[in-house]
Amino acid sequence: MYSNKYLSGNLSGISENQEYGPMSVKQTLVLDGEKGKLVMKASERMGKKIVVSESKTMVALKSHSEGERRRRERINAHLATLRGLLPISGKMDKATLLAQVISEVKQLKKTARRASEGLHIPMDTNQVQVEKLEDNADDGSLLLRASLCCDYTPDLLSNVKQAINDLPWQLLKCEISTLGGRVKIVFLITASEEKNCGSTAVEELHFSTIRATLSNILDKVSASVLYAQEICFPQKRRRVSYVNLDDESSRDFSQ
Repeated sequence: MYSNKYLSGNLSGISENQEYGPMSVKQTLVLDGEKGKLVMKASERMGKKIVVSESKTMVALKSHSEGERRRRERINAHLATLRGLLPISGKMDKATLLAQVISEVKQLKKTARRASEGLHIPMDTNQVQVEKLEDNADDGSLLLRASLCCDYTPDLLSNVKQAINDLPWQLLKCEISTLGGRVKIVFLITASEEKNCGSTAVEELHFSTIRATLSNILDKVSASVLYAQEICFPQKRRRVSYVNLDDESSRDFSQ
């Protein structure tokens, strides 16, 4: 029989690698003196590596969990803000909330676009526009919107008032906006059934009459602007040299 010391000294160098799951652990064959049998002992260095790797994994998982929690809190805060902006109160899931927000934004953009349509004032050209807004089939009335854009002159408003009063229709509303010496006037005009509205030919007659009336106002404005420019900036008169024909003829005969 070999002594325990001899077996321990010779068998302590015997080692082998055993794999446990995805990691490889180095083990050494030693003799246990108390039990009187050979046992496998794991390497202390590999054990330390396993412990360190597990601690790093736990730290990474904890950091990921904290980041995910903060992300969910931010999303819930944004969703709560959106719920507060909607006119509809009540609980709804995220998909319904986002769909309602998209619909509300589209409606707001459409409303803003309609509100800003009448605010545009061309600065370089004069314009006359006439369009039909709606018609009532019951009584045959017709609602028209006409606009005039031009330079401001002192007699502009008086000319507009006289022209509108001469039209055989009722003026419902008039809006005047100015910008940098330019003026835009928008009229809402209605023609009742007494004026025989309803047919396309009659509507075209209304359009042409209103357009011609506003165009006449533009002609007066253009003439007034040209007259004002001539007064403020008069052109220099050309110098004309007069030749004395008697002197020229006498000079020719003397030669």
